[in-house]
Amino acid sequence: MKIPSHHELVRALLPAVGAAARVEMSYFRGDFAIERKADSSPVTVADQEAELIILKALTSAAPDVPIIAEEQYSAGIIPDVDGTLFLVDALDGTRAFVKGNTDFTINVALIVERAPVFGLILLPANGQLYVTTGPNAAGFAKIDAQSELDANEVMFEPVRTREPDPNALVVTLSNSHPSKRLDQALADKPISSRLEAGSSLKFCRMAEGKADFYPRFGSISEWDIAAGHAILKAAGGEVTDFEGVPLRYGNHAASYRTPPFVAWGKEALKSQLRFDAV
Repeated sequence: MKIPSHHELVRALLPAVGAAARVEMSYFRGDFAIERKADSSPVTVADQEAELIILKALTSAAPDVPIIAEEQYSAGIIPDVDGTLFLVDALDGTRAFVKGNTDFTINVALIVERAPVFGLILLPANGQLYVTTGPNAAGFAKIDAQSELDANEVMFEPVRTREPDPNALVVTLSNSHPSKRLDQALADKPISSRLEAGSSLKFCRMAEGKADFYPRFGSISEWDIAAGHAILKAAGGEVTDFEGVPLRYGNHAASYRTPPFVAWGKEALKSQLRFDAV
């Protein structure tokens, strides 16, 4: 199986995610039908059309690598995987999209031997682009998502996680899923402020050094976080379960769902903060 390099994936994906972004923005705050999937989550024509664009680009760039994509998975199109795969969420934050909020993203991740090695996250509403530019490097670029993208014209600024102040931590949390359980878990932590963000943007904010950790109780789909995990890891962080073990992907038996986890700007924070799953 031939696995594309970071550079090859960026070149192949930028035009596609740009096209997917334009599709999404053409529907954004417009009049479109909202359907419900089996799990009651919303899906729109923007999700479906954007996903098809990205699938075509990935299939061309890496025809031997299986793809687990949210809408195809919901439709029962589930290829066999052996630890190497793409995970795609072409519109992460559909609820925000439907409400007219801008915190929705395009997420693409490459998993090799069940670990995230490449990630790309694009915020179509304002052109914020985050991507792994190498095995231990992540970058940010501000692009015009309404124009055709050429990888040769996009200049990435490196992003790195910050050194946390152990007595004044910044936690990033969902702006749409309040949790009494999470509030209780954070009550005894040395937190100076909270940074709310939607969809996979929480990982991006950590990767660029604006927050120190992000705890998540409960399960979430792998395609929601794999790209963010890859970017955060390349920027100096990690994502682990509550026992401190790095998350693994491609879990068909678990319906591609994750356990509860914590994303760390610096993995050393694990020794200071503890979360219990129950």
